[in-house]
Amino acid sequence: MSAPVPQPPVLPVTFRPTVTRAVLLISAAAMFVAMTVMSLLLETLSGGERGSFILMAALFAGVLVLLSRPKVVADDTGVTVVNLTARRRLAWPEILRVNLRPGDPWVFLDLADGTSLPALGIQPGSGKARAIRDARALRALAESHGSRGTGPDSPGSAHDNG
Repeated sequence: MSAPVPQPPVLPVTFRPTVTRAVLLISAAAMFVAMTVMSLLLETLSGGERGSFILMAALFAGVLVLLSRPKVVADDTGVTVVNLTARRRLAWPEILRVNLRPGDPWVFLDLADGTSLPALGIQPGSGKARAIRDARALRALAESHGSRGTGPDSPGSAHDNG
């Protein structure tokens, strides 16, 4: 029995792994504060050692902040995919299919130019049910805004993982 095709969400909408993001940002802040306080409390450290301790804390925190970036933002004109270090803007007709197959670490967008774009903003690792719901919502948006090949019976579509 097929699941009903979801109604597209109201635009603009942002998809992101919020729990993962919160954990990463809280961890970054806590680790930075802890390492900075520790470097200031250790009396045997020189000024340069304290500075390098704080710099290292800032670098570690920066990496965690970078890992918290992924999101997918959909609006009336298209989709912006923000991954770790790259951002790509796509018009709706460029998106042919929204894929989230069993075992995929995140959603993949099949594009009109023959390539596939990972969209790390929708990840089943941080909540499978939510990822499936978000992938279906993005697929419904792509369908309603004129993409091709994303019907409910399309192979590899988000519909197949529910």
